Parts: sequence; C-alpha cells; structure tokens
Amino acid sequence: MALSQTELTRMALDLTSGLSNHDRFSRLLNTIRLSVQCDAAALLQFKGQLFTPLAIDGLSPDVLGRRFNLHEHPRLEAIARAGDIVRFPADSDLPDPYDGLIPNQGDNLTVHACIGLPLIADGALIGAITIDGFNPDQFTSFSDGQLRAISAIASASLNNALLIDKLEKQSLQSKWDDTQVSTTRAQAADTEIIGQSPVMLNLNQEIAVVAPTELNVLILGETGTGKELIASAIHQQSQRANQALVYLNCAALPESVAESELFGHVKGAFTGAISHRSGKFEMADKGSLFLDEIGELPLTLQSKLLRVLQYGDLQKIGDDRSLKVDVRIIAATNKNLKNEVLAGRFRADLYHRLSVFPLLAPPLREREQDITLLSGFFVERCRQQLGLQSLRLSPQSITMLNQYAWPGNVRELEHSIYRAAILARAQSTGNIALINPTHFEFSPQNQTAMTQEIATPAFAVSGDLKQATEQFQSNYIRQMLLQHQNNWAATARALKIDSGNLHRLAKRLGLKPNNE
Repeated sequence: MALSQTELTRMALDLTSGLSNHDRFSRLLNTIRLSVQCDAAALLQFKGQLFTPLAIDGLSPDVLGRRFNLHEHPRLEAIARAGDIVRFPADSDLPDPYDGLIPNQGDNLTVHACIGLPLIADGALIGAITIDGFNPDQFTSFSDGQLRAISAIASASLNNALLIDKLEKQSLQSKWDDTQVSTTRAQAADTEIIGQSPVMLNLNQEIAVVAPTELNVLILGETGTGKELIASAIHQQSQRANQALVYLNCAALPESVAESELFGHVKGAFTGAISHRSGKFEMADKGSLFLDEIGELPLTLQSKLLRVLQYGDLQKIGDDRSLKVDVRIIAATNKNLKNEVLAGRFRADLYHRLSVFPLLAPPLREREQDITLLSGFFVERCRQQLGLQSLRLSPQSITMLNQYAWPGNVRELEHSIYRAAILARAQSTGNIALINPTHFEFSPQNQTAMTQEIATPAFAVSGDLKQATEQFQSNYIRQMLLQHQNNWAATARALKIDSGNLHRLAKRLGLKPNNE
C-alpha cells in the first residue's frame, strides 16, 4: 500500500495545530501508524547519548518512561549512525529494544519487520522513529522516498517543538538577565523530572519561572517526593549553574558540630579543631546551598543563618573577621513550617526569608498518571544495573502499581521495583526477566485488605450535632477512599471538593497523621 499525499498532508498540518507538544506527537505517531499500517511505533528524542520516548503506539505503556542508552541498544545505534532510513532484515540478530514490550507478543520478536527513521535538523541527530510489524514483508510496498518524507515531517515537528521550548526558556531567562544561557551550558545542566500529570507540568513551569532569579526557594513536600531533584533542577536552570550546588542535611547534624558545618572554623577554635575548615556557605560561594530538612535546624543556628541571608556575611568559629559570601538558598522540608512557627520551634523571620517562592512537591497519590511512567524509568535503570537484555513489568504488575496508595511516594516506588527486579532476575533462566505481582512486597489481596481496614460499614452516628456531623464525614470519606483504591486525588474529585481541603479535613478528623 502506498502512502498517499493526503496522509502526508495530514501529518504536516499537525505541525501548525494548536496542540501541546505531547498531543501533537501522539497525533503524528498515530497518523504514521495508520498510514504505514504498522503494529507498533515510537517517536524518540535524542539527547546526551540517550533516546527518550516522546510518544508510543502499540507498545507497553511503561516504555514511555524508559531511557534507552545508545551504546546498549544496537538497533538504535545503527539508526543514529546511518543518516538515512534503516531497514533491518526480518531475521536480524540485533536485539530489538522493545523485545517483550509489545503486548501479547511474548518475550522475543525473533522475526519481524523493523524500520528506523533518523530525525535530523541542521545536520544534527535530534531523534528517531521506529516502526515494527509482525509480518516480515509488512513494509516492502513503501518506497525509501515515502519513508524519507515521513522522516522529514517528523523531524520538522520535533525540531519545531524543541525550538519553541528553547525560546520559552530564553524568554524567562531574559526577564532576569540580559545575557542568554549558552546552548552548551543549558544542555549540560539539564535535569529531568519524570512526569506528565497536570501537577507535575505546573511544577516544571514554576521551576522554569523561579530558577533564573536570585530568589530563595522553599520546597515543601512529604518524604520521598523528590525535593532534592527539584533543588538540583532549580540550580541547573539558574545563572549559577556553572558553580557548585552544595548539599547539607540539617536533620543529620548534631547540634555540637552544626555551626562548624555551616560556617566553618579556624584552627584552635575548640578542642579537636586541628586545622582551618571551610563551612558549607563558603563552599557554596557564588553557587547554591541546598538545606534539606531545614525544619530540623536548631533555633540557636536559625538566627545566625538569618544574618547570612540578610547581610551576606558570616563569621567562622574562633575568627573575629567577617567573610562575605554570595549564596542562593534552596531549602526543603516535610514539615508544616507555619505550624512550627506557631509552636515556637522555627523563627518567623527566617521562615519569611526562605519562603519567598515556595514550591510544592506533590505526593505520588496525586500523580496517578505518572506511576506507569516512573515505573518504566526505574525498570530500565534496573535492567542496566542488573545486566539484563530485557526486563519488563507484566500487565498485572502495572495494574497493581497503579492501584497502590504509595505512602512512601516516589522513593517507595523506586525501592519496590528494585527489589522486585532482583527477585525476578533470580527466578529467570536467561538474561530476560519478567516482574510479576508476586515479586512485590505487597499484593492485590494485601492492598484490598489495607483499604478495607479504613472502611467503616455502618453509618450509625451519636452525640451532639457537631459530633454526629464529624462521624458522618469521617465514615463517608472512608467509604469513598475504598471505592477509589485509597487515591486521595480521585476521592476529592468524586466528593467535588479541593484536594487540599480534603487533606486538611482528613487530618482534623484523624484520618491522616498531621505530619503528612
């Protein structure tokens, strides 16, 4: 079947449609798949020797979260080096990066049709399209010229999206700095935050807005939500990206050494001070200082920290001289600092200095669209570390991961997948492993039991009107949580109330601990 001019025109029109990049790429790939009648296709971006899926069709959904290292996947390497379309022989002995990742096709695509289209702009490789068919002769009717036309249209679409993204970042940067960030620096400093849910797209936009400024940033969020990654992204997108990002965990600091860690000391300042020592502030001069768990910093040090923020000078222990430093503070906490201020455990003036631009790292239960994406990302990392040719999640595992509540957030998801991958490898006979629900510490039965524990079957109430109202609210929220697999965001939508209001109400009713 030949590729019609109408189909090529439809692809080209998508370039100018008023869609987001994600929707535009998905529509483009869907049009390509229908046009060439393939069984699976993927649009990949090439950057830093990695191929990153931007859109997939006919592949397992977790592929979208995977990152394919060029040197670990011979077919992708062949596409990258060819400079033109690549038709792989149906019986090629090169392993396919999607082995086991096409639903209902088993663990090995031993004989199939496969074409790779490199995407090139201004003489540089920016991506690729892969097309797979189960029939070895599936694409013989398509000429090289027709496939090159598809490649040219896809190249224009991807390049257009990348240019728009670059211009938007430069526009944000120009508001704060007359000089533009160089291309080399921007590429080297890129930090990827995995997620396509609305809350994560909003977070990425807020990072892009605040990063080029000199404002202090306070990152709020539960344990395991990726606050350190957000801090790194802020630094790497800032004007200080070429300088150091210094990390300090305030919760791990004994009070006796905390001041020395922050500000340094001179030789002989105290017993054991056998040499001069630079503190974290001095090490971060002209760069950024990430103060993790800032809510754990002792009150005695909070006032000294405030002085550095106000005047930009510090004194080492045992030294009468002042030292000027130029440091941007990025702080993070899993505590409610407003409550800590009211309780007298955190200085109000320091809180206001730090929270000039607060960012919220959303919990994983409010990012249900990202669970499959993150799972694919972590599975690919595990595959690389374990030296496997193929590591994949069964459909049942993906369903179970999406139904679990993830109280430990992204960190819990990562650790669970790593443990499951190790168990799956131990039970595999070759270098191909499949992660099943039994490889996880929890199971669908355990999840059902856990959600049932919070459910109250009876709606009997007693006491005065206030007590009866609270009992009814508590029981009804429990019931709705059970119906929505303990997903707070979905429950809030079903109850037609703001998610933040639901969390606050749940804490007041005792359904959630106050420190969440």
